[in-house]
Amino acid sequence: MHNNIDLMSYQFTIIVPVYNRPNEIDALLESLIQQDFSNDFEVLIIEDGSENAAEKIVKKYQSQLNIHYFFKVNSGAGPSRNYGMQRATGNYFIILDSDVLLPETYLAEVQKGLAHRFTDAFGGPDAAHDYFTSLQKAINYSMTAVLTTGGIRGKKQAVGTFQPRSFNLGISKKAFEKTQGFSTLKNGEDIDLTFRLWEYGFETQLIDKAFVYHKRRSTLAQFFKQTFGFGTARPLLNKRYPATAKITYWFPSLFIIGFDVSLFLVFFGIPQLIILYGVYFVFLFIDAFIQNKRISVAFLSIITSFIQFLGYGLGFLWSQLKKK
Repeated sequence: MHNNIDLMSYQFTIIVPVYNRPNEIDALLESLIQQDFSNDFEVLIIEDGSENAAEKIVKKYQSQLNIHYFFKVNSGAGPSRNYGMQRATGNYFIILDSDVLLPETYLAEVQKGLAHRFTDAFGGPDAAHDYFTSLQKAINYSMTAVLTTGGIRGKKQAVGTFQPRSFNLGISKKAFEKTQGFSTLKNGEDIDLTFRLWEYGFETQLIDKAFVYHKRRSTLAQFFKQTFGFGTARPLLNKRYPATAKITYWFPSLFIIGFDVSLFLVFFGIPQLIILYGVYFVFLFIDAFIQNKRISVAFLSIITSFIQFLGYGLGFLWSQLKKK
């Protein structure tokens, strides 16, 4: 394990790429000035060729944060994160999406987690804030629930094998310099980075208390597009890293194919399969209601979960067939 950063000499640099989302940056920076954290930290906002720039928003916080603003030609989120890490003065980088908010304890929990067990990269979970819309809460449920994803985005106590996601990801300067950071993949670039970290012998971990509030995509169409992109990335990653391929990555596609077959069978008087799907969605509704305490979120969770399976499943099949 590459454990050569003195815990007392941490210098966190928070890097946030942003594209046409100044209001989100405002909310994120507001949550940063509320941090219950005594050490200095640096914040870099990387404007990725936006037409609706966040520079005026950033200037509001210059007296309260050690913050720097960079405007660059549009290149996508991965290269923008690398751009920030190349210019960071810290020795441990924290990558955040522009649509997250941080609880007051976030940085303290990161430091505590790394002090307990140092790893050169970490990820944290995401959660839904109380004031989020019912749709945002439903999308969050779909992407984090055991019944939909197995809780792979931040519910497992995995050390060494956890795959951090770029909405809430930490990486040491040493690991960045060795791996050169994110690739140019449009989707799955965070998983690709994790696999390369492992190849170089670096460890990853989940710091479960270092969670963020993640606002998610605001419409069902945007959510479908996002999950379709996630699905297209997986076969490409399987091809790059064959040892990481798992049969479970086929489940969303099989779920959608099975659902189509169940509808077809109903016309021939064979309802058993569609009944099984109905039972699954009833369990999902109950689980979503228990977690969110709202009927509207529970109903929407059925829709968002189906869209997630549909988007990822179709994206996976499309990419799988395309690469042959």
